[in-house]
Amino acid sequence: MEYLDFEKPIQEIREQYINCILIEKKSGINMRKIRKQLRFKLEETIKKLHKNLTPWQRVQLSRHPNRPYTLDYIKSITEENSFIELHGDRCFGDDKAMVGGFGKIENITFMLIGTQKGKNTKDRQYRRFGMPNPEGYRKALRLMKLAEKFNKPIVTFIDTPGAYPGIDAEKRGQGEAIGKNIYEMMCLTVPIIVLIIGEGASGGALGIGIGDRVLMMENSWYSVISPESCSTILWKNWDKKEKLAESLKLTSEDMFKLNLIDDIIKEPLGGAHFCPKEACQFVKKRIIKHYEHLSKLDIQSVVRNRKNKYISIGLFEN
Repeated sequence: MEYLDFEKPIQEIREQYINCILIEKKSGINMRKIRKQLRFKLEETIKKLHKNLTPWQRVQLSRHPNRPYTLDYIKSITEENSFIELHGDRCFGDDKAMVGGFGKIENITFMLIGTQKGKNTKDRQYRRFGMPNPEGYRKALRLMKLAEKFNKPIVTFIDTPGAYPGIDAEKRGQGEAIGKNIYEMMCLTVPIIVLIIGEGASGGALGIGIGDRVLMMENSWYSVISPESCSTILWKNWDKKEKLAESLKLTSEDMFKLNLIDDIIKEPLGGAHFCPKEACQFVKKRIIKHYEHLSKLDIQSVVRNRKNKYISIGLFEN
C-alpha cells in the first residue's frame, strides 16, 4: 500500500496494527485488546482526515496508484467469464487506452466502455496513462453503436487526465472524434450511465461522458482542465495548483451542487484504494439502481430528457 503525504498518520497506525497481528501470530500472545484499540484509533484517524479533505487532496486521491481502474471495476462487477473485450475502431487501429465489450451484471447484458490507466510503468506506457487517441474514441463509438443495434444499455467509466495531446493524434482528428462522440451519444436509443471513477479531465472525459445518469465516485474530479495545467497557463508554474483546485469547483460535491452530475457514490472508509472490492460493489449497486429506473421509461423520453439535460446547462443571453 502506498500512502500520500497527508495519509502519513494513517500509515503509522496501520503499520502498528499489522505489526501487532504479526507479533500475535509469532508469539502466541493474546493481543486482541491492543488490536481493537488500534483498529478504533485507525478508523477515527481516517474519519477525521477525510472529513476535512481539501479539493487538492481529493485530486490526489483520485490519482492514487492503488485505486481500482476501469478493468478492475468491470472484472469485479460482471459475472464470471461474462465480459468479452472487443478491439479496434475498424478504421486505424486498436487503442489500448480505451477498453470495452459486452458483460453481464446481475444477468443483464451491458456494453461496458472506459479509459484504462496502467498498473505499473510498462503498462502505463502501453495504455498511454489512460489518454486515448482518436481511434480510441472511434472504437468507443463503434461499440456504442453495436450496443444500440442489439438494444443493450451502455455504461462508461471515466478515468483520464485528458485525450492524448500528440501531433499524430491531432493529425488523425482528435477534436473531430471527440465532437462526433458527443453528438452521437446525445441520440443513442439505449440508456447510458456514465461513471467518473478517478480523473475526469477536459474533452478526454467528454468523449465518453454524455449520459442519462452521470455518477461520480466520492474522491474523483471532473473539470475542463487539471489544476496543474490551469496554474501553468496562468502563472507558468504549478505553484497555484492547490488554490485552483478549489476555484475550479471540480469535486463530486461541487458538481452535484451545480447540477452537472446526478449522484455521488460514497467510497469505503479511507477511499476506494483502501478497499477496492467494497468500492466495486458500491458501483455495481448504483449501476443496477439507475438502470432499473431508466429501463421503466419509454426510450424516446429517455433520449429527449438526455438532450434537454445538456441543453439546459449554462446561461444563455439573446
